[in-house]
Amino acid sequence: MKMICAIIKPFKLDDVRSALAHVGIDGMTVTEVKGFGRQKGHTELYRGAEYTVDFLPKIKLEIATQSDQVEQVIEAITETAYTGKIGDGKIFVYDLQQTVRIRTGERDMAAI
Repeated sequence: MKMICAIIKPFKLDDVRSALAHVGIDGMTVTEVKGFGRQKGHTELYRGAEYTVDFLPKIKLEIATQSDQVEQVIEAITETAYTGKIGDGKIFVYDLQQTVRIRTGERDMAAI
């Protein structure tokens, strides 16, 4: 099993969710987060005053899936979240040692 963590632009969430549904992903955790990478934030004007926005709003997706489905998930996210501009996001994949569904006690793939 693998855990896929993707950081994407907020306005891409609906498109990514739809693309993931097409490859068989029917569950994920979505969190509103803030951060920066190469963008390093930006400056904005508010009521005539200029200020720096260091952390930009992003969406963090966490998806637990079978190991053989990882490439499909990565492809769906990269194709859908792509804008060609800096700040499109990142995808991290790591091993998922164990999963337990609290309500039923099911484990591993049965719990996903």
